[in-house]
Amino acid sequence: NLRTKESKTIGIIIPEVVHHFFSSVIKGIISQAEKKGYLVIILQSNESYELEKKQLNLLVSKRVDGILISLANGTGDFKHLNDLLAQEIPLVMIDKIAKVINCSKVIINDRKAAYKATKHLIDSGCKRIAHFRGPLLPQNSIDRFLGYKNALTDNGIIYDPSLVYILNDMSFDEGKYFAKQILKDHDDIDGIFINTDLVAIGAISEFNERGIKIPEDISIVGFSNWFMSSVISPSLTTINQPGFKMGQTGFKLLYKEIKKRKKALPIDFKTVELSTELVKRASTKN
Repeated sequence: NLRTKESKTIGIIIPEVVHHFFSSVIKGIISQAEKKGYLVIILQSNESYELEKKQLNLLVSKRVDGILISLANGTGDFKHLNDLLAQEIPLVMIDKIAKVINCSKVIINDRKAAYKATKHLIDSGCKRIAHFRGPLLPQNSIDRFLGYKNALTDNGIIYDPSLVYILNDMSFDEGKYFAKQILKDHDDIDGIFINTDLVAIGAISEFNERGIKIPEDISIVGFSNWFMSSVISPSLTTINQPGFKMGQTGFKLLYKEIKKRKKALPIDFKTVELSTELVKRASTKN
């Protein structure tokens, strides 16, 4: 390894390991890394900016050949990423990215996907559509909110900021909590676009307990297409997010950069955008 100047090790930093989407990303990365003989170190930031910084430094100290990262919700300062790039250590961002960082990225079009989800609610007859969005910082949370907002205005529905609820930990419990809250605040809601499936499943659970009929009373669209989305009753209409393919693509970009840097060849950073699709199930009307 000293002779070749390679450790044959890469690092992954993700917000949460026990998460359907990120576990799929990890599987995609490992499926490619093993073919090239790489050991993968997996670290969890717990959505913490400070922990993310420490973990980045840890991976550098372990002399990894490259790093894949999906940013924590709390990351608003990108100095640690720029410092890494200044050391010419290959870096690829996946899903939760910073547009201002000059490196390769693997993304979906969150704005377009959210637009599609909201438009489906409109096309199925919904007039008062709420949005359970993620925290203010992550780019994908911003883009999904903008997709929701644009779909409303493009279809002649006045945007009402009181129908947007900002979540913090994007959990099942938050889904239940905000489902209760929206029933208190707005008795005329007939549709909700929810930032991620786990929250949507929590909301469906709460509505079921309260006798709210889905989709007759309230239609719901989630995001990411978890396994649980297909087995909950009613099954959840959602946006399919290709986590496994994102992981595979991320490693391939990283591997190419590792090899080019070893040969002192110029690096061309790429942003790869993968497609999404709306999976229609029983939580929305035909």
